[in-house]
Amino acid sequence: MKISQLIKNSPRPFYSLEFFPPKENAHMPEFFEAARKLKAMSPLFVSVTYGAGGSRQANTLEVACSLKNECGFEPMTHLTCVGSQRERIRDYLNQLRGQQIDNILALRGDAPKPKSADEPPYDWSSGDFQHASDLVKFVRAEFSEFCIGVAGYPAPHPESESLEKDRRYTVQKVKDGGDFLVTQLFFDVAEYTALVADLRSRGVDKPVIPGVMPVQSLESLKYVMSMCGANIPQDYYNELAAADKSGGAAAVREVGTRYAAWQVRKLIEAGAPGVHLYTLNKSETCLKIAELVGAL
Repeated sequence: MKISQLIKNSPRPFYSLEFFPPKENAHMPEFFEAARKLKAMSPLFVSVTYGAGGSRQANTLEVACSLKNECGFEPMTHLTCVGSQRERIRDYLNQLRGQQIDNILALRGDAPKPKSADEPPYDWSSGDFQHASDLVKFVRAEFSEFCIGVAGYPAPHPESESLEKDRRYTVQKVKDGGDFLVTQLFFDVAEYTALVADLRSRGVDKPVIPGVMPVQSLESLKYVMSMCGANIPQDYYNELAAADKSGGAAAVREVGTRYAAWQVRKLIEAGAPGVHLYTLNKSETCLKIAELVGAL
């Protein structure tokens, strides 16, 4: 079923979840065990990522099908521009169609990092799609039945020239056929409310689902922030750093879980239609967040 319709029909705020396919098949049983535990959260839908250049595209399709047919989730698969040719995307969408998977998240994706100092930066002209809007237009033109999610950035994308250009690009993706938005992770609720207000002022009335990531470690936090350009309130970072110093990763996870639960509550109070949790394939953290939040 289309996520846009599920959102419209949802009688209350909802959770949705993001998974990434394990790199090794040996980890699949553990992955699906975590996914089944998260059924307790009754997520409205789940998203499934894939690697740079579609390197794990086959895994994404397999995982999405299993999440749908064996676990009872409504899946949305990521689709990126990196290294993508029209025929390859067309073939993949036909496979999704054949498996009755109705939803995609159209993204530009992150450029693969050079493997050596001598290797030049990734050339975006090497594929048929340079921007997420190109992908959205293609899907809308050739596979009009699909529900298309697009990304929104509360803080500007790290490669954007300015916040204004970033917002214009976001609006363009919606105009080209995006049905709803899922935000990049962020930690300041005011950034979400500012994003929504700005989009509404530009005529965008589609649902904007905030993405929340519970911090697991300082190392992973620094890596993710370097990739997506997210900001973090200084007080929160100081609390995480103090927890790391006194209790290590376990203490950081505890602080990150409590903060994520606080974020969820504040976002719902601010009018968010639901919350998209970046699970990192960890059921315990997400279930604890739901427990701390209580009924949505």
